Amino acid sequence: MNNKEFISELSNRTGLSQKDATARTNAVITMITEALMEEDEVSVVGFGNFEVRKKLERVVVNPTTKQRMLVPPKMVVGFRSFSSLKDKVNNK
Repeated sequence: MNNKEFISELSNRTGLSQKDATARTNAVITMITEALMEEDEVSVVGFGNFEVRKKLERVVVNPTTKQRMLVPPKMVVGFRSFSSLKDKVNNK
C-alpha cells in the first residue's frame, strides 16, 4: 500500500475528505519525524516502537578490489513491532 492508497483508505474509513486525510497523515508523520530527530522513542500502541540507534564506525572490504574502507558512525531509525501486531499478521 502506497501513500495515496493509504490516504484514500483512511478517507473512506473515517468519512474525512481526501484533503483532511492527507493533512492528518502528514501531521502524524511530521510529529514522528520530529521526535526521532530529537532521538526520542515513539511508541504506537498496538503497532510498535520507532527508535533511533547509533551504528558504530566499522571497516568494510570491497570484495572485488580488496580495498578496505572506513564507514563513519551514523544514526539509523529502527522499528520493532509489538507481539500483538505479529500475532495478527501471522494469524490472518
